[in-house]
Amino acid sequence: MKITQLETIFVRPRWLFLKMHTDEGIIGLGEPLVEGRAQTVAAAVHEIGRYLIGQDPRKIEHHWQAIYRGQFYRGGPVLSSALSGIEQAMWDITGKWLGQPVYNLLGGPTRDRIRMYGWLDDSSYGDYVEAGKVSMKSGFTAFKLALPGAVDIVDTRRTTDEIVDHFARFREALGPDVDVGYDFHGRVSPAMAVRLAQALEPYHPFFIEEPVLPENVDALVTVARSTSIPIATGERLFTKWGFREVLEKQAAVIMQPDLSHAGGILEVKKIAAMAECYYAAVAPHCPLGPIALAACIQLDACTPNFLAQEHFTDGTGYIKEPFRIVEGYMQLPTGPGLGIELDDEAIAGKIYDGSWETPRLWHKDGSVADW
Repeated sequence: MKITQLETIFVRPRWLFLKMHTDEGIIGLGEPLVEGRAQTVAAAVHEIGRYLIGQDPRKIEHHWQAIYRGQFYRGGPVLSSALSGIEQAMWDITGKWLGQPVYNLLGGPTRDRIRMYGWLDDSSYGDYVEAGKVSMKSGFTAFKLALPGAVDIVDTRRTTDEIVDHFARFREALGPDVDVGYDFHGRVSPAMAVRLAQALEPYHPFFIEEPVLPENVDALVTVARSTSIPIATGERLFTKWGFREVLEKQAAVIMQPDLSHAGGILEVKKIAAMAECYYAAVAPHCPLGPIALAACIQLDACTPNFLAQEHFTDGTGYIKEPFRIVEGYMQLPTGPGLGIELDDEAIAGKIYDGSWETPRLWHKDGSVADW
């Protein structure tokens, strides 16, 4: 079997789909993307294609090593994301060729169903509380909401109170049986992260995600040591090497590698095995499209220390059989490869040129804030 074409498709709202074509008619799906840089990643995919065209897609580890290590510059968000989507597509092809789900090729399932958590957006319902109530009716038992707005390096008492109240209202409205994570989104300084974590402890967050930016692991350690709330991080870390120091310093107890950024399915399987040695859980990051989510589900199924899966889309309008959540869980997929099939007719109405800008935040004085 040989790879004949790498086809990239820009899909609204901000996604990049990959179809890897072969001479045997099997097409593998992947989702290589850096949010806001879809066109850049697509260019990287096609540059990598100069090596891949004519190769056997079933030699997944060999090609991963050749793509990652075969050039002088390696890693980073663009190259790692391009590689991630390519790797997903190779697994999809291999699973389809063998007639097996990918998780059966990685040791088999370790669970019967996958716990999902909802990514809340208040724009449709006016506030997070109402959005959460609607999502609970859809079967979710766990959620994540994001910190509202920018935070100064040392901010006011009012800002602290508003942030805590934002979370507390949601927690109290949904009750003690629902898990609620709070995403700081790397917007907060270590000093403010410590202050906010201490104020949030009575409301028992599921986790605090990215309390500080990932460049300085010692800053993350400072926050982790200051609170009993589990700390989660990893969406902006790439490959096993990016997670090494976080795990060795026990700077977080929930790893959140993104399968469309961190190196793909097998690379995240390796990261999960590293985390297992430190009694850390894995909750893959996934605010992207249905191909990325399908790849995550395959990884979740065969990972002993899996915790919960972020869920952004049910796939309606993108895949032929949308994902179904029942009582907060998704059943294991049984189809070969990634277990999904794109609805090309529906997607045809969602294709665009790939231009999408990441939102920006500003402090009160007009200076740039971390988003």
